[in-house]
Amino acid sequence: MARLTPWRWGVLGLAGLYFLVPLAASVVFTVDVPGQGITFDAYTQILSTDGFTSSLLLSLELAAATIALVLLLMVPAMVALRLGAPRLRPVVEVVCSLPLVVPPIAFVAGIGTVLKWGPDHLSRTPLFQTFVAIQNPDFPFVLVLAYVVMALPFVYRALDAGLRAVDVRTLVEAARSCGAGWPQALVRVVLPNLRGALLNASFLTLALVLGEFTVAQLLGFQPFAVWIVNVSGSQAQLSVAVSVLSLLVTWILLLALAGVGGRTRPTSRG
Repeated sequence: MARLTPWRWGVLGLAGLYFLVPLAASVVFTVDVPGQGITFDAYTQILSTDGFTSSLLLSLELAAATIALVLLLMVPAMVALRLGAPRLRPVVEVVCSLPLVVPPIAFVAGIGTVLKWGPDHLSRTPLFQTFVAIQNPDFPFVLVLAYVVMALPFVYRALDAGLRAVDVRTLVEAARSCGAGWPQALVRVVLPNLRGALLNASFLTLALVLGEFTVAQLLGFQPFAVWIVNVSGSQAQLSVAVSVLSLLVTWILLLALAGVGGRTRPTSRG
């Protein structure tokens, strides 16, 4: 094992250079202004830039709705699959993995085609108002539906790993023998033991929503990722500064998630 230590340090060093060198170059680009020297105006102007607050809040709202909806859909399904129909696991795994093989451009083209059915075929039906409501620019619920589909592979993997580490059947049977109903057993017994998996799934979904560009852009909405690209045409340093801060915030969230997961791991074993 001691002989492998230098190789490990070498791999870690190369990985650090791979990630840190582009980040350092981005930081230098944002603070080094030709003719002015070192200045932090690109960072101080972020909050006052038009569209920053509204686009960030929209992305956070979309992320919260997506996390709630995908967990509400997947957690009961995964628990029921593990308890009652384990033979269907390969089928569910394939279905949840389909978003990985479907290009986003094809996915959003299909969404756009379906949305065009509203005025063309459903204008005289109550369903038309649903098509209008889910495309409200203040909160485009159609993006939530799209993000739920795109998050399925990551949420499935996170929950599947968490369920493999927990004896769900024994926990549920013990709760049922104590008089708990199925919803109560799920909420009060199973979910606390899946806290780490739920945090992992939530973080992956949050990262997906904050960084997704193609679907939102082609459908005509402006969440945070689209705003960064749009502002880069006129304020390149500002857009790079926002990207650097977003990356740092993501790393902080990841470290916080790792800390919370480490503290909850002993509880799940007991």
